[in-house]
Amino acid sequence: MIRLTEIKLPLDHNEDAIGQAIVDKLKIKPEQLHSYNVFKRGYDARKKTAILLIYTLDIEVDNEEALLNTFSKDQHVKSAPDTSYKFVAQAPANITERPVVIGFGPCGLFAGLVLAQMGFNPIILERGKEVRERTKDTFGFWRKRTLNTESNVQFGEGGAGTFSDGKLYSQVKDPKHYGRKVITEFVEAGAPDEILYVSKPHIGTFKLVTMIEKMRARIIELGGEIRFSTRVDDIHLDDGQVTGLTLSNGEKLDTRHVVLAVGHSARDTFKMIHDKGIYVEAKPFSVGFRIEHKQSMIDECRFGDNAGNPILGSADYKLVHHCDNGRTVYSFCMCPGGTVVAATSEEGRVVTNGMSQYSRSERNANSAIVVGINPEKDFPGHPLAGIDLQRKLEEQAYALGGSNYDAPAQLIGDFLKGKPSGNIGGVEPSYTPGIKLTDLGKVLPQFAIDAIREAIPAFNKQIRGFSTNDGLLTGVETRTSSPISIKRDKSFQSINTKGLYPAGEGAGYAGGILSAGIDGIKAAEAVALSMLENA
Repeated sequence: MIRLTEIKLPLDHNEDAIGQAIVDKLKIKPEQLHSYNVFKRGYDARKKTAILLIYTLDIEVDNEEALLNTFSKDQHVKSAPDTSYKFVAQAPANITERPVVIGFGPCGLFAGLVLAQMGFNPIILERGKEVRERTKDTFGFWRKRTLNTESNVQFGEGGAGTFSDGKLYSQVKDPKHYGRKVITEFVEAGAPDEILYVSKPHIGTFKLVTMIEKMRARIIELGGEIRFSTRVDDIHLDDGQVTGLTLSNGEKLDTRHVVLAVGHSARDTFKMIHDKGIYVEAKPFSVGFRIEHKQSMIDECRFGDNAGNPILGSADYKLVHHCDNGRTVYSFCMCPGGTVVAATSEEGRVVTNGMSQYSRSERNANSAIVVGINPEKDFPGHPLAGIDLQRKLEEQAYALGGSNYDAPAQLIGDFLKGKPSGNIGGVEPSYTPGIKLTDLGKVLPQFAIDAIREAIPAFNKQIRGFSTNDGLLTGVETRTSSPISIKRDKSFQSINTKGLYPAGEGAGYAGGILSAGIDGIKAAEAVALSMLENA
């Protein structure tokens, strides 16, 4: 099979255009082309009046080897790689130990699934509830301000990614095509086939819920066990080797192989492992606000007269600005046609995040606009100092919002002028439980406020209307990534604790659903190989 890349066609091309483009590119007769498959489809919207679709195609033709030789110097004509997943191990029938996976977000989900597929019968521990009960608790908080600290946006089956835009793309290097394994498993669990080929696939919350349930059932069918509402309160160590766990119900589990996939908000777990002497260090993360505009404005700016085209969908953006004070401000987790959501997991704190459904049909676009911060400059000293900073900012947001889980908010124009807002403008806030208009300049460090005030007008040069007076800022966004890194070696084990496999966002090795799933697969492989070696 041959892979063709950078095949460009007009947005409104007809059904036969792809086949004709293949024939023209390879200079072959139509009858020599047996079949083709769209591996990826993106678009180039730099020229709004002539938007192009860009295809990567896997094709079957006569005389493939001869054609590859003919086009050997053309980087856009290559042999198609094998992207199918190959299991690295199979558990022997007499194996007695069961590996344990802590956390059932994307990383824990794929660590557990792959271990189950290899026959290792994993035990998966999730402190939150199964996904439908968790959804009830989360929506209950948004509607009634009743927070369940163990079942919310951050904790529960599916992880934080369940209440997000459901983005399934990443910039991580993936030479072994683990990302294809993640996407393929999602499709088998009911995701739309299009996520296999669109350049920026997404799913949305409601579709993720049913998919996760099917994947859970598959793990159980393969011999895995999943325990909900089960927090890990202690890790047992013997001379630097994991030997077991103590659970929140007092039960003790014996195991020498533990995948730690707890996500970026398991602050009590981070403290526990640090107190146990497991090596942890502070890492950079980012803080800022959610910004909301009308989605129609973003669509028109990005696509012009082609706004609303179903192939293009709701427009997104990605923005970066390097500030005079040395800080970098960037957009993060952009949610087209979505809503700003309450994402705290602790009482007396306000945290924002963004969420979209598959349709991306809500009236507003939202994104985090955040400032990078680092341990050396902004929270030096203790490895867990980043958590302390997060909590401080979240508590300030809670107080500024009225101490009832309303979020503090401000019109963009007023924020840039440094004056409190008194009335909502043309962009209706989407955050629930609600917002309180105020002065957001009081909720973040001054360097962050100065940087964001400089960045928003700069972003307006790329997206006209971005600094519109009527747009809305809502605070605070603090959970962009884990504030710690649990260092691991080449065997995927903690650098000072054998048998502990830190993985995913919480350990500092992923950022988003896809990269977390990929890291979960890698952790599962490392566990399987170690268990075979020690069997």
